[in-house]
Amino acid sequence: MSTKYTEDHEWITVDGDVATVGITDYAQKALGDIVFVETPEVGDEVSAGDEAGVVESVKAASEIYIPLSGEIVAANEDLEDEPSKVNTDPTTEGWMFKIKLSDTSELDGLMDEDAYKAHLEGLE
Repeated sequence: MSTKYTEDHEWITVDGDVATVGITDYAQKALGDIVFVETPEVGDEVSAGDEAGVVESVKAASEIYIPLSGEIVAANEDLEDEPSKVNTDPTTEGWMFKIKLSDTSELDGLMDEDAYKAHLEGLE
């Protein structure tokens, strides 16, 4: 399983034709203590770039974007009661939703870990 990243600070891991999506450690640290997470509905057909939901913290609210086109096949319902999982474990228990991919070639437009690190350095 490889991990890809977006400029909007989402991480994506792909297993077969299903991608799991969350926000990066960098994003959760920038937001601060997360108090609310809204995820897309299971069954929704989505396109890359669509708004997927919202993450709200004590400091700000930030949109989550769909990184790849397909169908939402799962949403992390645990985040309704425990949105802080995004802070404590953003890349495992803090995942947000899963997409059954309709076009795997869209993965080519995402960054690998080295490119994402370089992207972060450019923000400092």
